[in-house]
Formats: sequence, structure tokens, C-alpha cells
Amino acid sequence: MKFREFIPSILNVSRQCLASGEEDVAVLAFEIFDELIESPAPLLGDSVKSIVQFSLEVCASPNLESSTRHQAIQIISWLARYKSNSLKKYKLVGPILQIMCPLLAESTDRDEDDDLAPDRAAAEVIDTMAINLAKHVFPPVFEFSSISSQNANPKFREAAVTALGVISEGCLELMKGKLEPVLRIVLGALRDPEQMVRGAASFALGQFAEHLQPEIVSHHNIVLPCMLNAVEDASDEVKEKSYYALAAFCEEMGEEILPYLDPLMGKLLGALQTSPRHLQETCMSAIGSVASAAEQAFVPYAERVLELMKIFMVLTNDEDLRSRARATELAGIVAMSVGRARMEPILPAFIEAAISGFGLEFSELREYTHGFFSNVAELLEDGFTQYLPHIVPLAFSSCNLDDGSAVDIDDSDGDENVTEVGGVSSDDEAHDEPRVRNISVRTGVLDEKAAATQALGLFAQHTKRSYAPYIDETLKILVRHSTYFHEDVRLQAIISLKYILTAVQAVFEYRNEGTAKIKEVFDTIMEIYLKTMSEDDDKEVVAQACMSVADIMNGLGYMAVEPYVPRLVEATLVLLRGESTCQLIESDSEADEDDTEHDEVLMDAVSDLLPAFAKSMGAQFAPIFAQLFEPLMKFAKQSRPPQDRTMVVATLAEVAQHMGAPIAGYVDAVMQLVLKELGSPDATNRRNAAFCAGEMCKNGGDSVLKYYTDVLSRLHPLFGESEPDNAARDNAAGAVARMIMAHPDSIPLGQVLPVLLQVLPLKEDYEESTPVYGCICNLVLSSNSQILAFVPQLVNIFAQVAVSAVETPEVKVHIGRAFAHLMSLYGHQMQPLLGNLSPAHANALAAIAPKS
Repeated sequence: MKFREFIPSILNVSRQCLASGEEDVAVLAFEIFDELIESPAPLLGDSVKSIVQFSLEVCASPNLESSTRHQAIQIISWLARYKSNSLKKYKLVGPILQIMCPLLAESTDRDEDDDLAPDRAAAEVIDTMAINLAKHVFPPVFEFSSISSQNANPKFREAAVTALGVISEGCLELMKGKLEPVLRIVLGALRDPEQMVRGAASFALGQFAEHLQPEIVSHHNIVLPCMLNAVEDASDEVKEKSYYALAAFCEEMGEEILPYLDPLMGKLLGALQTSPRHLQETCMSAIGSVASAAEQAFVPYAERVLELMKIFMVLTNDEDLRSRARATELAGIVAMSVGRARMEPILPAFIEAAISGFGLEFSELREYTHGFFSNVAELLEDGFTQYLPHIVPLAFSSCNLDDGSAVDIDDSDGDENVTEVGGVSSDDEAHDEPRVRNISVRTGVLDEKAAATQALGLFAQHTKRSYAPYIDETLKILVRHSTYFHEDVRLQAIISLKYILTAVQAVFEYRNEGTAKIKEVFDTIMEIYLKTMSEDDDKEVVAQACMSVADIMNGLGYMAVEPYVPRLVEATLVLLRGESTCQLIESDSEADEDDTEHDEVLMDAVSDLLPAFAKSMGAQFAPIFAQLFEPLMKFAKQSRPPQDRTMVVATLAEVAQHMGAPIAGYVDAVMQLVLKELGSPDATNRRNAAFCAGEMCKNGGDSVLKYYTDVLSRLHPLFGESEPDNAARDNAAGAVARMIMAHPDSIPLGQVLPVLLQVLPLKEDYEESTPVYGCICNLVLSSNSQILAFVPQLVNIFAQVAVSAVETPEVKVHIGRAFAHLMSLYGHQMQPLLGNLSPAHANALAAIAPKS
């Protein structure tokens, strides 16, 4: 008899106990289910349905004890986390959300233990489900929010926006596609008469700003005015959440922030001087984001902000140290915005205050101070050398802190400062994740270590040769931290190792024993990167190792990495197949291959390795590419998400560009994909497909000629009014230019040139300038009769390139030669055309023409 056959009896007994008021007996069922979920054995099967049904009945019974209901919600939470495929298989997602979403609106007596509050527990369940089952969660939650946002009961209006905030991390791709209706609900709630609804709306906006980038920023014209009102809310809670939202939102902005700068800084500076401490801290975060976005435009506000920071940076009372930490961070951010020339004379006082903070025994202050020093090192570069003897030992001491103070082993359910470590289990759902024992981490020490590890790398990067006295000790620390138990510290070690290599090269390149020392350090670092790619269990750390290897290959070339190439290729293959440690630790073998979850950041980093190989090896990359091609193309299937397919297309484009002629062997497979992607609804996909089409036509030899007609017809819409994306249009122009240069006889120039010239000059992707203007100038210099029909247009385009601040001198020299050729052909006939130009354009054009 299977254990699961007892489950109906257990449920019957529990229901009877609840009916007769014996809740303490009934909850024993949850303890049994808890064990079943945790067990690696296949014990649940289809009894998941009856367990969920019973748990939901308990969740939905407000007359039961809060601890009983909490245990029922906890069962749903564990199932969502570790048996999400079962919830999908038995169609339980909808029924669970029908109970959980309304629970968000349940009023609780806040005197009871907050952790048992049903609204908080329900939010955790919804969040977990969104992360594991995004496409099944978004539609019902969006429907709940749309309806509840109109409810007369403010608790339901609060629940409507809370739900949207909670799912924004897991459902980010789906929400980006529905941003307008989602924002309509949340911005409406920001004007609600009830404080709790406005607070929830500010929370949701903060979540959106964090997770829905960069799309959310394009709505700044409706979002920022609402945030500006919210920072003046009567309620401190709404204000605090609004500062947090503002900080997250502005962090991703650029020049779009400029129209809002004055009202923003007026309100934030006012609040900074009059608010209680906890509000001042979030207010400083917001000012930091504004300063980063505004850059030089922040200069008029910098002096006032820095004067205020000076006051905060000398506070010594325990209750003020968190504010002091924030102020130290903000001083570094403002320094970066206003630049070295303005900051260098006034920096010593800030550096002195920052150093003195290390005597106050407050980990968070030390963490933020390492960040401040990192910014100052980047700002001053060689000018930072004078501070190294005072500052590097402080970073060393943080890196060498005793780990014992950072960790508690804990068998209970974790809290927000929990990192999970564990092995893999399997049951009948086989790929649902294991439940693990929690290691609860007091993050203060970890964050400090991560910040100090990062700082050492940046000191080495920016002071290079002057960092010589500290190289050996730094390298010891980074090697140790590359296998540290917590991924945040490992990540910073992996990044910093690349910078220490730069410093070692600068220090030893001219010394007698230098070559051997550089090789010793290089070998140490490459061994760590290879070990990390294969064995680290964190995707972000592995991604960083891949990016660092790609950077080293791009920077040092093939000869440097040659001894490591076979192992690097093997590690890349394992990652492309999804078989490395970091991919297996949370693999999901029930999902079919096309549905496999993988981390976009990781695969983007892995795909960076192929162009790096191609760039360093050229045509010699061909036999290696033959091994990597099929595993890469698996990500290009139609069933894959658009970002996977465009990753493949961009990788293939760069491989074709650098490997050259051997790409001809892959023309058929690649061109079929590219032609489909040129019609993608996603602008990034169209842009990369256009780039790839051009590189394939340029490097694919005669085997690509049969695709010319199809490519031209698929590129044509990208030149029209219906194409909203300038970068896609620029890449289409680049593709046509490469096609003309590769096979001029296969292009109907009379039809193609007018279409090409009408989209010039380029608007966004100036990497396409060399092929586009190179092609046009070559046609002009060869006195091609087809192009000479467009002299008035050419003069106008040449003048705009000549006056451009973003085009390179090389491009302008080429344009100047072509313009001089036109002058030699047409002489005085050119005068009316030049007379039509503005003086600035005419002068710029004259300046780039070669002097005879």
C-alpha cells in the first residue's frame, strides 16, 4: 500500500477535528504534509489536489486560529516553491489565486504576530508562484487587480496594487507588455483618499522601477509627476515608500530626468532638512539616483548637497550611524556626477571623515565607506595613489573579518536575510526543487566583505602601477574569496581578479622577472575562472566568470589564452547544454527541453564567449565553432522566448564578422532564422537580425546569393514609416551597405539607393557608420553613375555627418574625400547646393574636405 493512499483518511480526520474545535489535532496533518513535501521520495502524486483543496479551505476560514491558517498557507507556499510543476499539471494555480488574492485584503489586528498575518503570508505565496509559474499567474492576478481597484472597500483597493507589486519580479516580461493598463491602476491608487492604498501604490511603483526596466522609464512623463506629488504626502509611510520608488526609478534614467530636476531637487532638499532620520535615509537614496542620472546637470545642486553630507558624515551617536552611512555613499555619488576638477580640491575633508568612521564599529557604515572610496578611486584615478596607504589596509581588515560572526545555522523557515544551500532531491515530479535547510546569514558582515572585495579591484584598476605594494595581499584575498560560501562575495572576487591582472601587467611589464610574474598571476586567475564556470552553483557568479574570460580574450588575444582553449571550449559546451553545476542545481527535468528555464543573464554571458573566440582566432575558430553551433541553435527554436532567439542571432552575427569565410558552411541554417527574425514584433530582434543578415552576406561567399532577394524584401519594411526603432533602421542600412560591397552586381542599385539614402544620416547605432558611409563613399569615388543621380541628397547627408559630434574622425575623412571628388566632378554646379546649407554645415563640410 502506498503512503499517499493514507492521505484521504488524514484529511477526513482533520476536517472532523476542525469541525469539533480541535485545531491543535487538525494541524498535525500539516506537519505530515510538510514532511511529504520535503521528502525526496515520490510520495505525493495526484494527492496534491486534495491537499491543496483542504489547505485552501483552512486558509479561507477567518474563524480559525491565525496560527492554524498560517500553517495551511505555508503548505501552499512550499508547494509553490518545490512542487510548482504539480500545481501546473493539476490546474491548481487558478484555485489557489482565487483564495490568496482576496486574503491580501484581509484586515488583521496588527498587535498579533505580524509573521502570522494572512495578508503577508498570502503575498509570499503569490510572489513565489509568480517566480515559478509566471504565465499562469499574471492573467488571474491582473483580473483581480482590475476589479478590486474599483472596490468600495479600501482594503481591496490596497490589495489590488499590492498584488501587482508582488508579482512584478516573477511576471516581469508579461507585465512589460501590459504596462499601460497596469500603470493606470497603480497611478490611480496613488491619488486614493486612503493612506493605506497610497502606501501600497508607492510600494508597487518601487517594485516596478526595480523589475520592469528599461520599459518603465519610457513612461516617465506620467510616472514622475505622480511621484513628485507622493513625496509630499501627509503620511510618512507613503513618503518613505515614494522616496524608495523614486530612487529605483531615477537610477535607470538619463537625460530624460532634466525637465524634472528642479522640482525634484527642491522637494528632496527640503525634505532632507526637515524629516526624521529614517526618512532622511531614503531621501538620500533618491538624491543619489537623481545625481547619477543627471550627471553634469547636477552641478548646481552639488554644493548644497555636499554641505549637508558633511554634517551627517561626522555624526557619532549609534542611532545616527545609518544616516551617516547613507551620507557617505551619497557624497561619493555626487562626486562622480560633478567630476574630478570640481571635487579634488574639497575631497580631503570628506575622505578624512570617511576614514574616521571605521573607528565606530558599525558594519553598514564600513560597507558604504568602501563604496565611497571605490567612487573616489574611479574619479581621481592616479590622484588616488596618495590615499592608498591609509585606505587599502581598511579594505584588507574588512576582507579578513572573522566569518563566525556572519552565520547561524537555522532549521526554521528563513527570513529576508536567508541564503539557501542544499542538494537536489527528486520525487514523482522529479524536477521540482529540493527543500533545503536554511542558513540564516547576518548580512552586515557579508555586505561589508563584498564591498571591500569590490573596492580592492577598483583601487587596482584605477591606480595600476601605484598599486604594486598591495598586489600580493590582494591576490591572496581574492583567491580565497573566489570560493567563499556566499555568492555576493564570490561575485566581487571574480570581477576584481580581472582588474588585479590589469595592475599586475602595468607593474611588471618592464621588469626583468616581469613576464614570469604576469604568467603566474594570469594562470592563477584563469584556473579560478575555469573552476567557477564548471563548479560554482550561482548563475550570476558563473556569468561574471564568462564575461571576464571574454574580456581577457578580447584584450590579450589568442596567444595569451591558447593553453586554456580546450578547457574553455569544454566549459562553454557544458554551459550551452545546460549541464554545469549552476544549471543542474535547480534543473527541472519534467519540463520539456523547449520549456527549460535558464537564466538570461547567464546565457548572454556564455554567448559572449563565442565572438571572443572568433575575434581572437579568426578563421582558426572554425573547427571549434563546429562543436558549438548545434548547442547554440537549440536556443533559436520557435518555442523559445524572443530574447533567446535574438541572443543567438547577435552571437552568430559577431562570429560571422570575426571568423569570416568559414561561416559560409552555415548559411542555410542561419539565413532561415534571420529571415524569420527580421519580421519579429520585438525591435531588438529586428535590429540584431538586420546586423546578422549584413554580416552573413558580407562573409558568406556565393552560397548566400540565393537569399539576396528575400533579405532585401524583409529589410524593406525597416526603412519605412512603420518602423518605430531608429537602431533597427540603422542596422538595416548597414546590412544593405554590406550587401552592396560584397556583391554589387547582385543589388538593383537604382531601386535600393533611394531607399537607403532617405534614412541617412544614421540616428542611433553609429557602429554602422563605417559600412554605410564607406559603401556610399566608395560608390562616389568610383564615379558610379547610379549614385551620381543623388548629388543634392549626398551633399546634405555629408554636411550632417561633418557637423555631427558623435561620428568618428575616420568616417569624416572618408566623407571629406567623397565630397572633394564631387567638387572635382561638378565644380561650380555645386555652389547652389552649398548655398542651401546653413553656415555651420557648410563650414564643417569645408573643414573635412582634403586640402589640395
